[in-house]
Amino acid sequence: MGEENVKKASGWRSNKWVRAAIPALLLHCSIGTVYCWSIFSQEIADYIGFSKGATEWAFSFAIFFLGMSAAFLGNVVEKDIHKSSLIAAICFAAGMAGTGFFIYYGGANKGSVLALVGIYVCYGFIMGIGLGTGYLSPVKTLMLWFEDRKGLATGLAVAGFGAAKAIASPIMQGMLDNLGEGGIYKMFFILAAVYFVMMFAGHLLLKKPEGWHEPKTKDKSQGIMAVIKTKPIANYIGIWLMFYINITCGLALISQEKMIVKCIGLAGMVGVISTVSAIFNAGGRLGFSAWADTMKDRNTIYKLIFILSIVFTGIVLLTGGIKNGEGNMLLTVLVLALIFVVNAGYGGGFSNVPTLLSDHYGMGSISAIHGITLSAWAFAGLTGNQMASWIVKTFGTPVEIEHKLADGTVEVLTVNPTGYQYVLYATIALYIVALLICLIMVRPTEKALAAKQAKKQG
Repeated sequence: MGEENVKKASGWRSNKWVRAAIPALLLHCSIGTVYCWSIFSQEIADYIGFSKGATEWAFSFAIFFLGMSAAFLGNVVEKDIHKSSLIAAICFAAGMAGTGFFIYYGGANKGSVLALVGIYVCYGFIMGIGLGTGYLSPVKTLMLWFEDRKGLATGLAVAGFGAAKAIASPIMQGMLDNLGEGGIYKMFFILAAVYFVMMFAGHLLLKKPEGWHEPKTKDKSQGIMAVIKTKPIANYIGIWLMFYINITCGLALISQEKMIVKCIGLAGMVGVISTVSAIFNAGGRLGFSAWADTMKDRNTIYKLIFILSIVFTGIVLLTGGIKNGEGNMLLTVLVLALIFVVNAGYGGGFSNVPTLLSDHYGMGSISAIHGITLSAWAFAGLTGNQMASWIVKTFGTPVEIEHKLADGTVEVLTVNPTGYQYVLYATIALYIVALLICLIMVRPTEKALAAKQAKKQG
């Protein structure tokens, strides 16, 4: 009996789902809720007595410090995933609890600059460190456990990050509706406790395969730049740039998604469409990365993502879909298709980066190289939304449209259809640049070249 129990214990300790997939989902489904910001940002602004624009910087800072902490702490993740996953759990939960405290303080002291700065520090900086280390920690472990299906493995984890918004949004909305006075800060305290338990459980379970030892190579001893320079430096710059452009374009469209949906006459379905787009985001993370496992060169996935994005953006531009979509079923479908395709490509861009990097530079320093590459996310977080907002404010003319509510009353909405169309001009130009980078700067891997040579000889 005792021997049987030992075998069972040994079984789960060497099970790739228990030691890699489940902890990855626990970590990513927690930190991915950073994208729920739009659910409660207005409530925070109203409660502490500031404009929504002032509080929005907390989210921008969170994404910026996610990328920067991943870049600077990549070596910590490389050396010790247990230390990095514990840092992630503590920082994310502490940042969330701290945000709750400063919201509470801001409610008691309306217009307090200390409350606003406290939210910036807690939600932006402290949570940002938790986001960066939590995002990186399970990725290499997954690729080691699922060596033959690395794309599927990383896609599964990163899909958890994308799906977190779809799962958590209705829960958060329900909490805001039912926690009464001060529900906004109470929600943060409750979620801090829940996510700490989830992430700490992930931290305890996460483990690299038995017998895995970091390869002691000359390149690694010389540092990350030495590894990157094993290929022409333009190769890495190309990967960084196409990753940055994909995120920038994705954020530009996603940040205007709700208003675009209202423009085409679907104001009553904003919540449903937001959930569906989040599902496409998560599905793109899993689907594109699993698909890449079947390809000789993973860079092909990025070519497909950029081509699809260019085609659908071009169709909506040519048909004036956003301006003319209301009452036209075909144009409405085309606009929705664009939203869903961009969301899927945005997600797929994230899930394929670590595996593409591992194909080019090997597994030895993948966490550190992946971390440096995530700095692209940091800068895109500061440019994507702001670029779209500037275009909408600068071009076109705001117009008022009427929307009939469920209770029969009419709501007047102010939208800028021409401005949203101009956002698409910017994104299609950037997608074309990204495709050219993908074709010219990012070189085929040795595996792809060997397959091409074998095909010629055959």
